[in-house]
Amino acid sequence: MKIAVDVMGGDYAPDSPIEGAIEAVSEYGVEVILVGKEEVIKEKLGSRLHDLSGVEIVNADEQVEMADPPTIAFRKKKNSSIRIATDLVKEGRAQGLVSAGNTGAVMATAKFVLGTLEGVDRPALAMAIPTPEGSAVLLDVGANVDCKPEHLVQFAIMGSTFASEVLGKENPKVGLLNIGEEETKGNELTRKTYQSLLRAPINFYGNVEGRDVFAGRVEVIVCDGFTGNVILKVSESIAETMASILKEELSRDFFARIGYIFLKKAFAHFKKKADYAEYGGAPLLGIKEVCVICHGRSSPKAIKNAIRIVKNYYENRVNERIRKRLVEFNKNG
Repeated sequence: MKIAVDVMGGDYAPDSPIEGAIEAVSEYGVEVILVGKEEVIKEKLGSRLHDLSGVEIVNADEQVEMADPPTIAFRKKKNSSIRIATDLVKEGRAQGLVSAGNTGAVMATAKFVLGTLEGVDRPALAMAIPTPEGSAVLLDVGANVDCKPEHLVQFAIMGSTFASEVLGKENPKVGLLNIGEEETKGNELTRKTYQSLLRAPINFYGNVEGRDVFAGRVEVIVCDGFTGNVILKVSESIAETMASILKEELSRDFFARIGYIFLKKAFAHFKKKADYAEYGGAPLLGIKEVCVICHGRSSPKAIKNAIRIVKNYYENRVNERIRKRLVEFNKNG
């Protein structure tokens, strides 16, 4: 299979997308199409250009900047790396898209160029997050600021399918993020959604609170995009702050440094589990094709793992399973 990679998107473009894509070709047996300014890509590849198999270059003269409004890539910059990469998927030349570029632009382009699955009103960004048991899925993390109950129900069905088919969670428990566990708690949105989720074809656990997000009580946490994005950004900030504090404390005196030597392996395991790069990126669930959006600061490892997500998503026919479950729910609901 071929995966289109937007090499002009992200804080570390084009280096990180190019290196991550090349690593993915070697490790996962996929082919990649590097989409961006051809002369820049060839310059970065240098002497490796003629030795690489499974790597194709498609030129894109324009670049969508991080500050550009989301509709720019779709309406005005039709020769941008985001738009051309999406067109390659639409045309069937690639089976999936990976981009660390302007999130709003990638979402808008994917939605209008690729379209949405039958039964999906709004696509949702799903992010894998660490838990003591491995990982869970949080969605939506930013695609939809304002939601209706039917949107959250769709998110729950899509998130459950993704957790099962891509993350290997058997019959994943789905929790609705709320300010209390009782079904009467929360605002009008969460109370109405709760009742609808009781009828949905998922393993509905009930309400979960903020303290449960990373605790592993459920494998899928559903919320509106405003709340999900805040959770995501706060958790990133906490992780960075804790790492900074820990580094300072460990270098404070001799005994702390000695202690670190004995705990070095444990710290390495913790860092690996908490590192967003291990989870690749956030798939845009509900789009007709496979689209994974990465963090703007994505490293080559993050890009590589995002490509792995696309591969697993496509091979497990997740979109077909989502569509089928939503159609059956809408028919019976």
